[in-house]
Formats: sequence, C-alpha cells, structure tokens
Amino acid sequence: MDTVVLEGATHKKAGPGSVPGVPAPPVKRPKAKKAKKAVVFFEVEILDAKTKDKLCFLDKVEPNATIGEIKSMFHKSHPQWYAARQSIRLDPKGKSLKDEDVLQHLPVGTTATFYFRDLGAQISWVTNCTYYWGFAAWMAYYINHPLYTPPTIYGEQQVRIALIIFLFCQVGNFSIHIALRNLRPPGSKTRKIPYPTKNPFTWIFLLVSCPNYTYELGSWFGFTLMTQCLPVAFFTAVGFIQMTVWAKGKHRSYLKEFRDYPPLRSPILPFVL
Repeated sequence: MDTVVLEGATHKKAGPGSVPGVPAPPVKRPKAKKAKKAVVFFEVEILDAKTKDKLCFLDKVEPNATIGEIKSMFHKSHPQWYAARQSIRLDPKGKSLKDEDVLQHLPVGTTATFYFRDLGAQISWVTNCTYYWGFAAWMAYYINHPLYTPPTIYGEQQVRIALIIFLFCQVGNFSIHIALRNLRPPGSKTRKIPYPTKNPFTWIFLLVSCPNYTYELGSWFGFTLMTQCLPVAFFTAVGFIQMTVWAKGKHRSYLKEFRDYPPLRSPILPFVL
C-alpha cells in the first residue's frame, strides 16, 4: 500500500516527458539583465586665449575623447586652424595640453572650458625631411663631383681656418644644449632665464638669447668657407633666415615671461639682430 502511494506522489510531481521514479531537473531561471550605465557626455567650449571670445561649442563630446580628437572637431568649424597649429590649454597663460590627454581625466566639469592659441604655420614632417635630405643630396653632388674645385684663393690655409671655425662652433652648440638641459632639473616645471655657466662657450648668453642658433650659423659659415661651394652658401643663407625667425620668437617669449630679462641681449647676433 505504501509503495502505491509513493509512486502516485512521484507521478504527480513529474512533468510531461519525465521518467517515472526520477525527479524532474531544476528549472533554470533567466538571468536578470544588468542595467547599462548611462554615458555622461561633456559640453566643450573653446575660447580665444587673448580676447576670451567664444570660438567653438562642442555638444555631446564623449568622456573618453582625447585633446587630439577635440582639435579635429575644432578644425571642422575653423578649417584655417589645423590640428598641428592649435594650442589647447586649461588656462589662457598655461601650458598646452597633450594630444593624448583624455577629457574625463582632466580637472574640468561636464561643461569644460578650454583656451585656444594659434601656433602659426607648422612645417610638416615630410617638408622637414625633404628640406634637409634635398639640400644634403644637392651639396653632396657638387662637393663630391669629379670636377669639383677646392678653394683656390687661399688654398689649404682657408680650409684649415674654416675647419677650426666649424669645430669651434660645433663644440659651442653642444655646450649650449647641455646648459639648457641642466637649466630645469628632472621633474621640475619651473622656467628660468638661461645664464652663462663656468663653461666659456656659454658666456655668449650675456649678449644673445639663442646662442645655439648663433653657433649653428657659425658652423655652416665655416663649412661654406671650407668648401667654397654655391649650394652650401645657399643652404647657409636659407638656414640663417629660418633660425632668425625662431630666435626672434624665442626672444619675444623671454621678454614677456621675465620682467627682469637682460636688456642687452639680441635674438641671434650680438648688437645686430
């Protein structure tokens, strides 16, 4: 009698298609879907660093957008300012942000305000390479040509004097770069006025803001005398024009940044330019 009752109970619990005497497998419940987190978009406004005028407003910018991507968005509304000539900053007088900086990691709210400065026309990497490699090939062709004629006015004496000028300026250029590197200790962001050190090659800082360009110009001047070659002289002239532009820009930056900047200094040539 007990056996019959148990079998009946088993049949009642078993579902359709089940084997008598074997309990039904547990029913799997569907997992609850996790609610997706809502993405908080940023609003980005870009102001002119000088006039504080609003130049651009970007709506619904993703939080993981980089400064480089923001520059590309800005370029679409202002085609004249491509990404390479843009300086995007958190403060009008602050430092430029890096292209790889992520928006949500910067000290800004969901409505971020940036300041823009125009860096001016920039030389592309291809143009840098073409300029130097092109001139190098042109000079090498003339200097190594079988019909090349070495200096004949002063002969070997001219070559020796020019070589001394070249080597002297190369050492001077190296010394200036070492002095500029030591001007800012590792990990420090403070900017200082470069002054002469114990190294005699740095004493030119007394009269020139960018002596590295002065020494580089001297090196190419010596090389021009050494080879007495027209392509070398042309390269020296073009380089002098470009380095003068860079030196004047650096000199103006020093004057704006440091009120006590030495007044006797010239950008590239003492008392001249």
